[in-house]
Amino acid sequence: MPRPAHRALALAAPLLALTACSTLATSPSWRGGGLAVSAPIRAAEEDAAFERERSIVASQPNEIGAKHILIMHKDSKSRPDTVNRTKEEARTLAQEVLLKIRGGASFDKMVVQYSDEPGASQRGGDLGVFERAVMVKPFTDAAFALKVNEVSEVVETQYGFHIIRRTE
Repeated sequence: MPRPAHRALALAAPLLALTACSTLATSPSWRGGGLAVSAPIRAAEEDAAFERERSIVASQPNEIGAKHILIMHKDSKSRPDTVNRTKEEARTLAQEVLLKIRGGASFDKMVVQYSDEPGASQRGGDLGVFERAVMVKPFTDAAFALKVNEVSEVVETQYGFHIIRRTE
């Protein structure tokens, strides 16, 4: 037969477990801060960013025409085997090409001379008319923000560095 002290502990153990769990769940260190505070703030920031993006897209046309020069590097997606420059070398070259264009060089001539995109020189870098969803987001955001005949800054995507000229 168990001793009375052990018997009291045996009976009290489930009661202690219930008390311990409810104490942990409602203790002040578990309240406030953390997700209770940051989740609504983050949701509000995401909603505001979405609304800004929506208003920008609503103010732009559904489709545009553009040409581009693509300077690739050895880590570029879909790069030809002949491209072996580093990412920094590609960025520097793209900046140099942009300066030449801003200085009056022909965009079409710069396409022929510098673009790494297969077939770009034959097409003059022309991408035709396209909708927003066709291109990758950084490219689309830059291209759709341009006015007709305006040239973008250097735009980085997973394909490399683009210089975009809106045509329509």
